[in-house]
Amino acid sequence: MNHLRDQYGKEIEDVLARYPETQKRAAVMPLLYIAQREDGYVSTQDMDDIAELLAISTTDVASIVGFYTLYHDEQAGRYRIQVCNDLPCALRGADDFLDGLCDHLGVKPGETTPDGVVTVEAVMCLAACDKAPMFQVQSYDGIAYHEVQTVKSAVKLVDGWRKEKASG
Repeated sequence: MNHLRDQYGKEIEDVLARYPETQKRAAVMPLLYIAQREDGYVSTQDMDDIAELLAISTTDVASIVGFYTLYHDEQAGRYRIQVCNDLPCALRGADDFLDGLCDHLGVKPGETTPDGVVTVEAVMCLAACDKAPMFQVQSYDGIAYHEVQTVKSAVKLVDGWRKEKASG
């Protein structure tokens, strides 16, 4: 039984129809997007289901999830702040920014705030080295980029999300 197909059958069939039968494995990324969309991560069951749909191994699917910063294999906060801290960004203060943000939120990189609103992660290359410190935010609403940040500006954003959660 393929739970993913049961839940998103028509959408999955539409994705698979775009690829020749001999190249079905190329549909892995759109299928991961479908699987992750509702809960913000791809479960082990979802990876198994995608592997079955594409006739590839679960390890092949998991390697895609592990490589790309847009896919996740574990649940996180409603907002996932991904701070780029590769060398060019670090030279522009990204490490200090990441440390300051984590200190303010009371978490370490990779952790979620106790209220479940924010997960902070360090990632490599978000293609805005000249605008560091910067981060991307992934949420159920999509992706947003925030460039030339300070801890204060980032905390203001988080405070807004917390108010939104409290009122909704």
